[in-house]
Amino acid sequence: MKKQSCPGNPLSRDYSRREFLYVGVLGGIGLTLPQFLRMQASGAQKFYETREGVAKSVINIFLPGGMAHQETFDPKPYAPIEYRGPFGSIETALKGERFGANLKNLAKVADKITVIRSMAHGEAAHERGTHNMFTGYRPSPAVDYPSIGSVVSHELGPRNSLPPYVCIPNVPNVYANSGYLSSAYGPFALGSNPERDDFKVRDLNLPAGVSDERFNRRRSLLETVDHHFKTLEDSDALDAMDAFYSHAYKLISSKDAREAFNLKQEDEKVRERYGKHAPGQRMLLARRLVEAGVRFVSLTAGGWDHHNNIKNAMQSNMPPVDHAIATLIRDLDERGMLDSTMVMVTTEFGRTPKINATAGRDHWPRVFSVMLAGGGTKRGLIHGSSDALAGEPEEDRVGVADLATTVYHQLGITADKELMAPGDRPIEIVDGGRVLDEILEKKA
Repeated sequence: MKKQSCPGNPLSRDYSRREFLYVGVLGGIGLTLPQFLRMQASGAQKFYETREGVAKSVINIFLPGGMAHQETFDPKPYAPIEYRGPFGSIETALKGERFGANLKNLAKVADKITVIRSMAHGEAAHERGTHNMFTGYRPSPAVDYPSIGSVVSHELGPRNSLPPYVCIPNVPNVYANSGYLSSAYGPFALGSNPERDDFKVRDLNLPAGVSDERFNRRRSLLETVDHHFKTLEDSDALDAMDAFYSHAYKLISSKDAREAFNLKQEDEKVRERYGKHAPGQRMLLARRLVEAGVRFVSLTAGGWDHHNNIKNAMQSNMPPVDHAIATLIRDLDERGMLDSTMVMVTTEFGRTPKINATAGRDHWPRVFSVMLAGGGTKRGLIHGSSDALAGEPEEDRVGVADLATTVYHQLGITADKELMAPGDRPIEIVDGGRVLDEILEKKA
C-alpha cells in the first residue's frame, strides 16, 4: 500500500496504514480486515432490501469426497450383499424408517429432521459436484457463480458486529467464494482449527505485544493522520476509507464478536457433549456464531471419498460426525433456535450401487441423500426415494437448483432475482429451481 507524507508536519514520516492497524491476513488472500471492509463498498452493488425469512441463519455441514448414501441415510437391507454393503441398518425415531448402522445418534433424532433420498445431478467429478452443491448451478466456463453463502451476504448483509458469512476452519474450496460478486461478499475464514487448544481467530485477536492500551493509541494516531489528510483533500474516497477503518476497529474491539468466536466461554460440559474432536468443536462454534448473529456458517467434517475399504473408512469417520450433528440438532432445539436455524448436511454426490473390487464405492451423482433440519423444514420427514439398488431416484427427484431455491426461500431471498455479473450481464440467483413446499412446514 502506498505510503503518504507531508513535509513540515510532525506526522510526516512515511507511515503506511498497515503500521497503524494490523489485524493479520484475511482468508489467505492477503487482505487485512479493514481492506476487506473497504472492499465491501468499492464497486459493490447495493444491498437490496429483502424480507426476513423463517430461517434467520444456516449451518451448512459439507462432507467432502462424496458420502455413501447406502451406508448412511438410505440403506438397502434387502438388496444383495454386493449392493447393500458391509453394514446392517438400524431403527430410527420414525416408525418404519431405517438408517445405516453408522448413524446411531442421528437415528435417535430422526423425528427432528428431513432426509431427502432422491437428490440427483449429472456431475461425477469432485470439483464439478462440489460446484453444484455450493452454488446451485452446473459449472460454466463463461460464468464464475457465487456460493450460496456469498449470495446471502450480498442480499442480507451483516447482522450485529459479525461477518454475515463464515467458514470453519478455512474456505473449503474455490466454489465457496463470491464468484462474479465482489470479493467483499466472500467468507470470513477463521484460519485456525477450533478443536485446537491454542485456537484463536487471527483477525479478531490483537497481535502479540499489542495491548488494548497500545491498540487504542494506534487508533488515536490513525484518527490524527486521517484528520490531517482530510484538511489537504476533500475526498469521498478518504471519507469511505475512514469509515471502513472505524468499522474494523469496532469489530476487533467488539466484546460480542470476540465472545462469539471464543470457545473457552463455553462450559466444559457442553464442549464434551459435542465431543472434543474436530466435528464436535466445529459444530459447537457454528452454533455460537449463529446465536450471535452470523447468517451463514459453512464447515467441513471428515473425508468421504471411499473408493477402497469402505467398511474401515466409515467406522473411522462416521462416529464423531454422527455424534456431533445429532448433538447440534438437540442443542439448537433445546435453546429454541432450531425453528429459525437451518442445518444442512450435504456432500458432492453419492457412491456407486455396487461395491467395487477394492471393497469401496466409486462416484455416483445419479442419486444420493442430503439432510435438513430446522429453519421451517418439516420434522420427521423422509422425502423422495431411490430404487431398490440405490442407483436412481424412484420418487420425487430433487435437483441442486431445487435445494438451493428452497434454502433461499426460507431465508427470505427470491431465487429468480437477477444479480449483475461483469459486463452488465443479469444472472438469476438460481436458474430453474422450485421451492420444495412438500418439505416445509405450512404457515399458520
